[in-house]
Amino acid sequence: MASTTVVPEQPRVGGGKQKIVDRNRRVLKDIGNLVTAQAVERKPHTQITRPVTRSFGAQVLANAQAAAEKNICKKPLVESGNDLVAKPKASKKEAVIVISSDEGESCESGRKARGRSSKKPCKAFTSILSARSKAAACEDVVVDIDAEDADNELAAPEYVEDMYNFYKLTEGDGRVDDYMGSQPEINSKMRGILVDWLIEVHRKFELTPESLYLTVNIVDRFLSRKAVPRRELQLVGISSMLIACKYEEIWAPEVSELVAISDNAYAREQVLLMEKAILGKLEWYLTVPTPYVFLVRYIKASIPSDKEMGNMTFFFAELGLTSYSAITRYSPSVLAASAVYAARCTLGRSPRWTGTLRQHSGYEEEQLMECGKVLGSLQRGLGESKLKAVWRKYSKPERGAVAMLPPSLLSNLYLC
Repeated sequence: MASTTVVPEQPRVGGGKQKIVDRNRRVLKDIGNLVTAQAVERKPHTQITRPVTRSFGAQVLANAQAAAEKNICKKPLVESGNDLVAKPKASKKEAVIVISSDEGESCESGRKARGRSSKKPCKAFTSILSARSKAAACEDVVVDIDAEDADNELAAPEYVEDMYNFYKLTEGDGRVDDYMGSQPEINSKMRGILVDWLIEVHRKFELTPESLYLTVNIVDRFLSRKAVPRRELQLVGISSMLIACKYEEIWAPEVSELVAISDNAYAREQVLLMEKAILGKLEWYLTVPTPYVFLVRYIKASIPSDKEMGNMTFFFAELGLTSYSAITRYSPSVLAASAVYAARCTLGRSPRWTGTLRQHSGYEEEQLMECGKVLGSLQRGLGESKLKAVWRKYSKPERGAVAMLPPSLLSNLYLC
């Protein structure tokens, strides 16, 4: 049988009756040390007395207060013999919580139980936040556009980033500022007519795009350093194209072909003399980053990079070549990035500027909106402009007929 011990009354402050404590109580090591009290009507057995001294009472009280402050157990504590018990509620079967030597373990198990109960909602909430973060950041995901060229030695994927960083650093060498003030006989309108004619010649000779952009660069750099009579402006154009084709093409056009396409306005000797004069003024410096260098890279970074995107981008870029203000106001990289931005806006690509484009161009969307609107205004003005070479070139089916897109669609650029 279970035995009980009756502790006789001890003289203490406030008096009180004796308390019955079950000496066969067992300590539960999992949750709460919960013990059910036995019936009271039992015969007392051997009595063990222990006087409660003032120092022992003070120690018990201090321990109880410290435990309460640490929230180890939130129920009020009372003294009972050598142990502390929680004050039970009034019921038929009283539940007694004993704080014994393993109180830390029991309370820790309680905390683990609470942690397990709250684990599921925390995980679900974290999953929701992660999903939302991925959805919000999907526009800023940077794609490795050189991964597919890992085995292509001609693409030089190991050095391509360093090459374009160098292009960005040296693009100022091939830029020109406003130079029309130093040209007494020509103006920006004449220069636009010349570039428009060179685009037509370039198309008829079926030259590479690099030749066109380098030709325009040579023309502008030479005009910025030497005053040219109006009658020699076309001569400067065909001589610049001859130099660019010798630099870029495998089979460059012959001098006689350039003379013939200019309606024999100049003799062969004049073309060769102008070629020599241009190279002398430029100090034979032809390796400059033109807009085409950046266009190739930025079109590749404009995912998805399809033919329609490429044709629309080159359409805006060549419109920029004909504009004197665009060439002198914006660097080659800005002009190229703005052409990509204008093309994405026109074709309704979303987002208009991605993390991949931001990474490889180094420009934010806000930095391109001004130049992009300038390119959009050039397209809107094609109907009234006499410069039709770009429009005819990109109205062909082989160019995707991107110039034939309705003006209402292209005008959406102003709403970007």
